[in-house]
Amino acid sequence: MNKKKRGKRNILIGGVVFLVFLLAGAGFGGYRLAWAPNFMPKETVYLYIGKEKNFDDLCRQLIDSADCSRIGSFKQLAGILKYQESIRTGRYAVSPGMSNLELLNDLRRGHQVATRLTFNNIRFKDDLAERMDDQLMLDKEELLSLLNDSAYCDSLGFTPETVMAMFIPNTYEVYWNIPADKLMQRMKREYKSFWTDVRLEKAKAINLTPVEVSVLASIVEEETAATDEYPIVAGLYLNRLHRGIPLQADPTVKFAVGDFTLQRILFEHLEIDSPYNTYKYPGLPPGPLRIPTIKGMDSVLNYMKHNYLYMCAKEDFSGRHNFAATLTEHNRNANRYRAELNRRKIR
Repeated sequence: MNKKKRGKRNILIGGVVFLVFLLAGAGFGGYRLAWAPNFMPKETVYLYIGKEKNFDDLCRQLIDSADCSRIGSFKQLAGILKYQESIRTGRYAVSPGMSNLELLNDLRRGHQVATRLTFNNIRFKDDLAERMDDQLMLDKEELLSLLNDSAYCDSLGFTPETVMAMFIPNTYEVYWNIPADKLMQRMKREYKSFWTDVRLEKAKAINLTPVEVSVLASIVEEETAATDEYPIVAGLYLNRLHRGIPLQADPTVKFAVGDFTLQRILFEHLEIDSPYNTYKYPGLPPGPLRIPTIKGMDSVLNYMKHNYLYMCAKEDFSGRHNFAATLTEHNRNANRYRAELNRRKIR
């Protein structure tokens, strides 16, 4: 009898031990599947999921960039959670030691990490759209369509000619998959933030609107690469504007021609019939020649007061300028510069 009892007890113990091992094995398998670290990059890396929402491409990124140890387990858990049925676009962070479940929770919930958007030294709309296209998911043509849409620009308080003034060069944090329309609205908010009461008062004091300040700043920045000359050049053009003298700014001619590489402005260039040609048309051109920098705009608002009406590039080709208050003085400066152009055979 005792022998039978011992046999039953051994069977029971064996069953319990087997069940414990079975549960332990299942628990370990579940741990490796969901909670065990599976991504070990040296530092945080980022996944980009575009409009096509390609799961295989995502897995390749995990192998190539995130040092994934067990891509099969990631695919298995993604299948269990039905992730492929609800893939969201965006830019997602993968940090060292991250598990499958942690990453999939971020991906499924759309918990993105913002990207840093920068733009500067932009002349044309195509350049701006290209720069945005390089840094964001949005399509270049989609943004260009908005920039050239009169009704849409009007809804933001601009025209297709002036809308570039809305973009204030800086570094912004935005989501990588931000739509073109949302980006435009964000830039309008940043524009309004830039134009503080103090700046608005300074613009009013020189009888310019914020857009006109941007237009003038764009001319100033195209005239000189020496930032310390910005306030001087701004003061010169304000002198001409306030006296009703045509600006006769060479950069506006280059813009009208569509060629900023011109080293010598010829009579044929001055004859181009364009509202941007300030040799032909008085006042400011219809829109900025480029997206001006904050420094450029502040240089207009805080211009240097002087009597200069003329400027000419220095004959040493340093990129700096000789300034003059009289035409006689200016002609002497211009003759020296032309002589050097001729000597260097620049046509």
